[in-house]
Amino acid sequence: MANTLLMPKATAVWLVDNTALSFEQIAQFCGLHPLEVKAIADGESAQGIKGMDPIMTGQLTRDEIARAEKDPNQRLKLSDPKVRVPESKRKGPRYTPLSKRQDRPNAILWLVRNHPELKDAQISRLVGTTKSTIEQIRERKHWNSANLQPMDPVTLGLASQIDLDMEVNRASRGREQAQPVGDTLLPAALTERLVPAPEKPKDEDAELDANAVFAKLSALKSKNEDTDDE
Repeated sequence: MANTLLMPKATAVWLVDNTALSFEQIAQFCGLHPLEVKAIADGESAQGIKGMDPIMTGQLTRDEIARAEKDPNQRLKLSDPKVRVPESKRKGPRYTPLSKRQDRPNAILWLVRNHPELKDAQISRLVGTTKSTIEQIRERKHWNSANLQPMDPVTLGLASQIDLDMEVNRASRGREQAQPVGDTLLPAALTERLVPAPEKPKDEDAELDANAVFAKLSALKSKNEDTDDE
């Protein structure tokens, strides 16, 4: 990481106000033009900028300032930072070891067959391949299609189970839930219609039949009595 001065214009304001350094020295240290430093000293520039002490930030020492003040030809040297922040590396495509690259088409075939919901970009992230290769395997146009065997990329060491699950869950969002296949429970309203009415006990039927017989006998007896009276 290159060692650069923090807030150069604010540092120049502080050096103009608190040191006897020349405009050229301040301009060289802060990366400004000498005329711009002169405008700061005259109050024509950087009026709203608050000066920043480079000593407090650890980018300059008092001894270095004193040394440069004694000799206008001396150049200020930026102090080495006490803490170095590493540069962030640009995230590139997943690196696949040479020993495992031959298994990559088998892993792609496994993903295409077992997880058709995955997009080409997701498969590319998982196994580190290109969209053209995925398309060739999907359409059986790959040069080695006849010999490919679907193999789990996690087993092959091309992807982790966590990454695979994350991509599958991401691809499944917003998709309609699959309808259940096979025998399922019927709704309660439908089952109530299919249940036959409970049969009446035989004793109750027998009691009803006896009452009917006695009623007929009584009717016949009354009819006979009417006939005798005549």
